[in-house]
Amino acid sequence: MSEPYDPPQLPLEILYRDDHLLAVCKPAGLLSVPGKAAELADCLLSRLLQADPATLLVHRLDRDTSGVMIFARSRMAQRHLGLQFERRHASKGYVARVWGEPLADSGTIDLPLAADWPNRPRQMVDLTRGRRALTRWRLLEREGGTARLALMPETGRSHQLRVHMAEIGHPILGDPIYAEGAAGLAARLMLHAERLTLRHPVGGAGIEFVARCPF
Repeated sequence: MSEPYDPPQLPLEILYRDDHLLAVCKPAGLLSVPGKAAELADCLLSRLLQADPATLLVHRLDRDTSGVMIFARSRMAQRHLGLQFERRHASKGYVARVWGEPLADSGTIDLPLAADWPNRPRQMVDLTRGRRALTRWRLLEREGGTARLALMPETGRSHQLRVHMAEIGHPILGDPIYAEGAAGLAARLMLHAERLTLRHPVGGAGIEFVARCPF
């Protein structure tokens, strides 16, 4: 990371808790899991473990992305929830502010992604060796040179939404990796995981978690 790691210290927003799972709104700027360096030990998982040692990781969000994350509270729940993500049974909805105003009101981006190894953690479109990545988007509002979009990833590749939006000429505002010039000057990455829908690990009932977009 090019800038010093200075995660926010505000109290965590708990969206839901029961004996099997925990839903939290991750703030922008906080790692989901510890980094390799000692100064990157502070993260959402470590903070949750301080309150509940039974907390188990299920999925991740980028450091600079805010929004809904779920954690398991038993090994059984972790396996069940992990399979839902692996099999794409969990439905995710994001809100983003992007540079420019799309001409269409909706669209689909189907571009395979691979790691840009010399420039990690950067990812890139690679039509030869990339893994399939599919993102659907819908226009929410045009905002005078920028736009607010709903983003619905069908796959879960690293940096998928960020790379896909930059690739079609609408980088997410404030993106420190993929946005250039004025598009990169926002105070934060304007990407928020607003909704997550899945099935409860006990009983299988559908359940949706919502964390309203803060921008």
